[in-house]
Amino acid sequence: MNHFHLLRKQPQTLLLAMAFIMPLTFSLWNALLNNFVVENANFTGAEIGLLHSLREIPGFLAFTAIFVMLLLREQTFALLSLLVMSTAIAITGFFPAIPGIYITTIIMSIGFHYYEAVRNSLTLQFLPKDDTAHFMGRAMAVTAVASLLAYGSIWLLMGQLAISYQAMYLIAGGSGVALTLLIWLVYPHFEQHTEQHKRIILRRRYWLYYALQFMGGARRQIFMVFAAFMMVEKFGYSVAQISSLFLLNYMFNLAFAPRIGRWIGRVGERTALILEYSGLIVVFFCYAVVSTAWFAATLYVIDHFFFALAIAIETYFQKIADPADIASNASVSFTINHIAAVVVPVVLGLVWLSSPSAVFLVGVGFAVISLVLALLIPVAPEPGREVHIPSLFGRRRYNQG
Repeated sequence: MNHFHLLRKQPQTLLLAMAFIMPLTFSLWNALLNNFVVENANFTGAEIGLLHSLREIPGFLAFTAIFVMLLLREQTFALLSLLVMSTAIAITGFFPAIPGIYITTIIMSIGFHYYEAVRNSLTLQFLPKDDTAHFMGRAMAVTAVASLLAYGSIWLLMGQLAISYQAMYLIAGGSGVALTLLIWLVYPHFEQHTEQHKRIILRRRYWLYYALQFMGGARRQIFMVFAAFMMVEKFGYSVAQISSLFLLNYMFNLAFAPRIGRWIGRVGERTALILEYSGLIVVFFCYAVVSTAWFAATLYVIDHFFFALAIAIETYFQKIADPADIASNASVSFTINHIAAVVVPVVLGLVWLSSPSAVFLVGVGFAVISLVLALLIPVAPEPGREVHIPSLFGRRRYNQG
């Protein structure tokens, strides 16, 4: 009991509890999505692209979180966002036609994106710089456990017991609502160490962080929208097979994410992101030419593995940022991340209709641009040392402004 009392007094355990709830519901929604929309509403690449563009609009509007925080504390806001997301997932199965799918997706997305923006802000505020990468790796491992439970439940309840989409969504969303209310009651409110600015702040010296976020949004859509859709449309993966693939992904996260976090803390953000984007160039090119289901599945697992390295973008920002800027820039960076995310799915969804391979070649271009940006990160970033221009062109530093 004393151990439990100590744990509930630590903000890190609250962050880990929320990190468990979010994927327990969202991972199930995401795993079922492609099969649900194809089987119930006959979606093609165009409709799935539009759906994901609509889903990303709340992410594009995430900068408005800073205005909500004038009324709500960040911790309360995060928990309320989890409730909205979980409730929308719970009712998704009751609206299988196109209008209902779009509406429930948008409501779910509002909760999801506000939660992610605030969760990221709280993590960067509560954790010391030297521990953040390792903690984010631990949080990814917790996320993996929750996702494994979600995908395992799909395999058992839908694959073996043949329950409906409606019941599966209701179980997942209902569980999210119940667990969120529980931790809302159990954990106290934690005070933040630095008073946060309650206005939108864009600083010139953060431009590289903003650029990395923008390209990260574009890269994520290739993986989440088109790589996953290819599995169903091109290779005919069933719900059970997709869930098994996702299970494998999160088993890798569970095993390696904490080690990756420690590794990033040791080698630095520059090295980690160079490795990620170099690998993605190869992965996206292989997506464009893949012709066998097993090779596509292998690429999908490798692609997912690289997501863990994206921790480095956030720890880079934590090292260069004024502590009072974190909440504002967590919201602004989410909006920047989703500028591409709103446009890319619908545009590339139309490209998909004539050439799925071209979609992944565009992804190669995204990865190349991201690699160039990663090369501009200093070996030891800090305020006043945010960008490194290779010595061939001289060096330049952007000062605080």
